[in-house]
Amino acid sequence: MSQIPAASREWHLIRRPQGWPVAEDFALREAPVAAPAPGRILVRNLHMSVDPYMRGRMNDVKSYVPPFRLDHPMDGGAVGEVVASAAEGFEAGDHVLHGLGWREYADVDAAHATKVDASLAPLSAYLGVLGMPGLTAYAGLFEVASFKEGDSVFVSGAAGAVGSLVGQFAKIRGAARVIGSAGSDSKVEMLKDKYGFDAAFNYKNGPVAKQLKEAAPEGIDVYFDNVGGDHLEAAISSLNVHGRATLCGAIAQYNDTEPAPGPRNLALAIGKRLRLQGVLVGDHAALQPQFVEDVAGWLRSGRLVADETVVEGIENATEAFLGMLRGENTGKMIVSFTG
Repeated sequence: MSQIPAASREWHLIRRPQGWPVAEDFALREAPVAAPAPGRILVRNLHMSVDPYMRGRMNDVKSYVPPFRLDHPMDGGAVGEVVASAAEGFEAGDHVLHGLGWREYADVDAAHATKVDASLAPLSAYLGVLGMPGLTAYAGLFEVASFKEGDSVFVSGAAGAVGSLVGQFAKIRGAARVIGSAGSDSKVEMLKDKYGFDAAFNYKNGPVAKQLKEAAPEGIDVYFDNVGGDHLEAAISSLNVHGRATLCGAIAQYNDTEPAPGPRNLALAIGKRLRLQGVLVGDHAALQPQFVEDVAGWLRSGRLVADETVVEGIENATEAFLGMLRGENTGKMIVSFTG
């Protein structure tokens, strides 16, 4: 058993954000640390994830996941090292993936921890390409959107943790054409030069519908939506008959204070016989073994690139979260406590 510290720092939500979150909505506080009770493990977190869905949990509304409680530690994906164990099957020194991020030390129910192998991939990868974002991309493209070889695919938010993988997965599996949108010219070039997208555009440079039609003059068969808003409306216009859209996120609307209008052209879905379906990664756990086998193989072969944007230090976790909402990350945004 490693030495157990007396206290751990952890981030609390102290008020519900109105529109865009600000630093004053959060507080970094100290909490006591104790040896784990039977069936539990004490984990020193090494990396934690910040993800778009966390913004929704800051609102006190009913959703598919409970809201964060005020004046309590927030949670989310994290990977760390077991420092003390009172649970069968776990020993000090094991590396585990669990759901109690936003803190330096986590008292985890061992039933909710999964061992991960640092020799197979960097530990942070289990929060990104081999974790929830990777499985979301895999399930959303192959199962929800029923992707098939020869499809033309459009991905919004294509430089982010999920979008950058969706485009590459589609190319690997034989897409006829992959188009991505991003929020800067440098990201657009990266989508084409690094990730292998056939076309990409900066949504800030003009109407999305116009730029999408120029990039995909023959239409698209699959749309992977990470943005919502004008991107979804544009995709509905460009989707071919029997097109499929996976609705993964609507980051363009997460900080709106007024309800966002729906796509004005939704009636097109009738004549085109479109399928628009949401995706929640928890519904697709059965894909996990095949997902890990496929993606690990693509990583080893060099066919897949998985980028991370790393922010060092728990004290910078909320700024990393806000930066992710602003689109400052390339690939997965990670907060590391290893420095």
